[in-house]
Amino acid sequence: MKKSMLLIAAFAFSASAAFAQDLTSKKGEAYLPAAGDWSIGIDATPVLNYVGGFLSSAGGVAPTWNYLNGDQAIIGKMYKSESKAYRAILRIGMSSVNQNAMVADATVTTPPTYPNPPVMVEDQMKGGSRYIGLGAGIEKRRGKTRLQGFYGADAMIMMSGSKSTYTYGNALSSTVGVGSSYDFGSNIGTDTYGNAARMTEMKSGNTIGIGVRGFVGCEYFILPKISIGAEFGWGFGIDMSGTSSTTMESVSSGTVGSQTIEGSNGSGLMLNTDTNGSGSSNASLRMNFHF
Repeated sequence: MKKSMLLIAAFAFSASAAFAQDLTSKKGEAYLPAAGDWSIGIDATPVLNYVGGFLSSAGGVAPTWNYLNGDQAIIGKMYKSESKAYRAILRIGMSSVNQNAMVADATVTTPPTYPNPPVMVEDQMKGGSRYIGLGAGIEKRRGKTRLQGFYGADAMIMMSGSKSTYTYGNALSSTVGVGSSYDFGSNIGTDTYGNAARMTEMKSGNTIGIGVRGFVGCEYFILPKISIGAEFGWGFGIDMSGTSSTTMESVSSGTVGSQTIEGSNGSGLMLNTDTNGSGSSNASLRMNFHF
């Protein structure tokens, strides 16, 4: 009886030692994240495609470092403890463009004499857009092996919009028409009366979206602090888009006029799996790097 008890104790001890060793590499590196660790996630699909192709006759194509979602948000975590992490979602994007073009001064009626160049004036287009997405969440974890489960919730807010303005060197008059202006590609058209018109301002309606999302998933640590996993979620989101507008000027029967034409606006509401108002996550496989 004593022998049996000793054998059972020895087996239990060796099993626990093997278990403990399973969470540490041969170099003594811990597989699982600890309090104070940070993490960043990427789409694992290109990496897995590379490994699969490399092991087959198809050959491997170099993997790419892809965002976890189509909205190009950076998604990271900070571990408060081994079983709790704070999640952050961030995208701040802004762009601007300036274009200048020289056109003949329409007020000059006398042709230049050689070798003088014609008198020119400047038309200018300025444009800009922005996209801001901010989110935060909390993640709870469970599991004592390299296979970890997790669950939690995220909240998100996003804002976007764009605006373009046009200035012209030739002012419209009874004798100077829209034809004296440079065509930047979308600024020349017609007004609501069918007269040739040039755009002076174009604004998209500002879009604002908010959302909350619960999630559940799992990951397996294939190397110390490197895991492959996936998550599914269910959430609620709402977005609202303001009214877009286009301001243009034209000449009709010798009279110069300007009109602002309003465009579309709208709102949407979503209640679905993996929906959070701005798409900060999806159900694709992911790789997480902890440091």
